[in-house]
Amino acid sequence: MADESVLIVDDNATNLKLAKVLLSSEGYRVRTAVDAEQALEILAEFQPQLILMDIQLPGMNGLELTRRLKSDAKTRDIVIVALTAYAMKGDNEKAIACGCSGYITKPIDTRRFGADVAHYLQLPQTAAKA
Repeated sequence: MADESVLIVDDNATNLKLAKVLLSSEGYRVRTAVDAEQALEILAEFQPQLILMDIQLPGMNGLELTRRLKSDAKTRDIVIVALTAYAMKGDNEKAIACGCSGYITKPIDTRRFGADVAHYLQLPQTAAKA
């Protein structure tokens, strides 16, 4: 796990801080963004292996940002996992259809979060949609 990089995109400061602390404590290099625009700025100079993407972002939402990243040759191979409180029936399918490799619900389960992230990082992008 050490030295793998993760970008967390979430407009909720508490969720952002919790996720960053949990992943940093496990040795991940973590960057954060509070909206799609900031995420795009960070991605111009930082190439993470994984993006944890909140679906409900101000301005451009996480699903639209995921579509945009998956259509760009420079970012299409980054594993993107939806990170959201929206756990209604069909939401997982919407996230997968947009290009997410999986779905982690909030509130974050602090006991499982690191293992969930490690799981997505271990799978090749083409197989990550399990």
